Amino acid sequence: MKLKYKSLLVILLCSVIAKLYSQEIKEETLTKKEAISQMLENNFGILLANNQVAVAKNNKSILNADYLPSITGNAGGSFDQNSSTTDFNGALDNQGNPRPDIEINDAETRRYNASINLDYTLFDGLGRYYNYKQLKEEYNLSQLQARETIENTMLQLFSVYYEVARLTENETVLQEALAITKQREKRAEYQFEYGQANKLAVLNAQVDVTTDSINILNVQQQLRNAKRDLNVVLNRELAKQANVDTTVVFVNELVVDSYLETAATNNVRLQQVDQDIKISEYQIKGAKSFILPTIGLTGSYGWNTSDNPASAFFPGTTQNSNNLNVGLNLRWNLFDGGRSIVALKNVKIANESQQLIKKQLQQQVLRDIENAKDSYKNALTIYRLQEQNVLTSKDNFNRSEERFKLGQITSVEYRQAQLNYLNAQTTKNAAKYTAKLAELAVLQLSGQLLNVEF
Repeated sequence: MKLKYKSLLVILLCSVIAKLYSQEIKEETLTKKEAISQMLENNFGILLANNQVAVAKNNKSILNADYLPSITGNAGGSFDQNSSTTDFNGALDNQGNPRPDIEINDAETRRYNASINLDYTLFDGLGRYYNYKQLKEEYNLSQLQARETIENTMLQLFSVYYEVARLTENETVLQEALAITKQREKRAEYQFEYGQANKLAVLNAQVDVTTDSINILNVQQQLRNAKRDLNVVLNRELAKQANVDTTVVFVNELVVDSYLETAATNNVRLQQVDQDIKISEYQIKGAKSFILPTIGLTGSYGWNTSDNPASAFFPGTTQNSNNLNVGLNLRWNLFDGGRSIVALKNVKIANESQQLIKKQLQQQVLRDIENAKDSYKNALTIYRLQEQNVLTSKDNFNRSEERFKLGQITSVEYRQAQLNYLNAQTTKNAAKYTAKLAELAVLQLSGQLLNVEF
């Protein structure tokens, strides 16, 4: 009797906890498109990548390419105040009288000036031209880097999204299994009451109810954790517990094969190394510009005014002046100690290194594509086999259920058939999402991940 009450208490406790968790406030289903949209808007990694693109866009502007002249304005003013006394030391004026001292107090001098100066490089050996080209290629490279960040984040998103979907389906499967087990428990209790079964059948059913209840609690905990992981990727509040879309649609295999044929052209990593090579080529051309002369134009326009007070011998004056200056200069660095030669050699070596990196990366990407393609096809095959296995396990379970009701098999055999069906369902769920993630990996390597519908 004590064992019976303890078993009933455990079953009741597990059922109450499972019911409480199942009654959590549910939000509307978060579709795949909505998840992608929120990821693009909120994910920290993508926001940082977009900022890098914005910086590169500013850098490639004509305002940053030294093509425009430099114009500066200068202005100034000064103020002096002086007091002076002039003593003639007994000198006589025209009438023979001693000349009086001349005293000037608070004599003010004011000076003002303003000028505009222009400096413009007419020719610099094509250095700024190739620098401008290089900045444009760096902008293109930043876009490819942002695209790679988005692709990697999207794979991370769907890895978590499909984990939530898998656990959601597993929870449904376990809930159905618990309902079946409870029916078996009730049947065993009725049979025991009417003397058609012994107490062992009831206890076995109660143990299985407890086991199924615990399995539900565990999967619900895993589901809540997975939803928090999803919220981190989407940069949402961790407390949100959104449902997800559990439907999976595979891209036609012929379409995937066509994507793989152009993978070497569309793969984002290979495109990035191509951009690095272009940048290094412009660096070589820019380094060659050091051996050519630089021709510059200078010009200035200035205005000056000065108010001078009267002195002992001269009256006060006001002076105004304007000046215009235009000049042309040539600068040719005939020898700079060899620094230009060393710089040119280094950028050529850098270009050779980029060519080697490209060949190495091509080999790695082709290997990754072959591995991903094999994994994808293998995962699809396993998924289809698991679908068939679910049908077989379901048929076996249905037959076992009929035989159990007729008393032709024991509860242990019936439970085993139920577990086989349960395992087949959960394994099929895992195989489905594994196959989809394998497909996404192939799409990323082929450069088409952002071009397919979800």
